[in-house]
Parts: sequence; C-alpha cells; structure tokens
Amino acid sequence: MKTVKKRYVLKFPPQSGDKPLSYVLVKEYDISINILKAEVIPGKRGNLLLELEGKISNIKKGIKYLETHQVECDLLDKKIKLNQNKCINCGNCTAVCFAGALSMHPVTWELQFNKKQCIVCELCLNACPMNLFEIDFHNEN
Repeated sequence: MKTVKKRYVLKFPPQSGDKPLSYVLVKEYDISINILKAEVIPGKRGNLLLELEGKISNIKKGIKYLETHQVECDLLDKKIKLNQNKCINCGNCTAVCFAGALSMHPVTWELQFNKKQCIVCELCLNACPMNLFEIDFHNEN
C-alpha cells in the first residue's frame, strides 16, 4: 500500500503536555511527522501544523488516537485566496496572522502573502475590512 502525505492543524489542550503523543504516532502507527509550524505555551493550548506521512489507514488510526486525548485535528484541505489587486495595504490582516504568512514589505509597505506559510487559521477573513480573503476548498490526495 502506498504512503500519502496529509497536513493537519492540531490544537492541544493544556493537560496534554505530559503525554508523548507524537512519539506514539511514530512508534505505534508508523507515521512520519514533519512539524511545519508550532506555537506551544506551557499550561495553555498549543497549536501545531504537521505534515503526516504514512499509510492512509495508519494516519486515520493515529488521528483517532490523538482525538481520544482531547487533541483537535483539522485536516488542512483548503487554502486561502487573496484578491491582492483590490488590497489597500492597511495591514489589518498581518496583526492576526500568527503563522507569518502575511507581512508588510519593509520598503514599499505593500502586503506580502506567502502561501506556503499559511496554515488556513482563517483569522484574516474577519480582519480584512475589504473582505479580500476567501477560502478555496480543494481535495488533497
């Protein structure tokens, strides 16, 4: 059976910090893990953007395992689109983008959108006064 790569945003509750959850995914479910983005504050919720690689059946079992430990697992099967032609470069969206996908150019002060850094948290949708962001749903294989 072939291996697949899937991206997930994992949201950890404060009490999950003492459990070796990622170790179990690797050891018990034969899943390779690539951490693309992490935001972890001890005693508070943590967020991870992971790329999981393995057999699809193992990934599904691993996700179920995480969910039994109160970890929210959201498949990243959508992208954010920006209508940059209409952007007024106000920078509102950069204030909410903890992934760093949105930034202002230091010289021209024009908005820059790095799609590869975007974790599709959707905070930019409400931050933009011009409503220039939209969700693009697609089917990842």
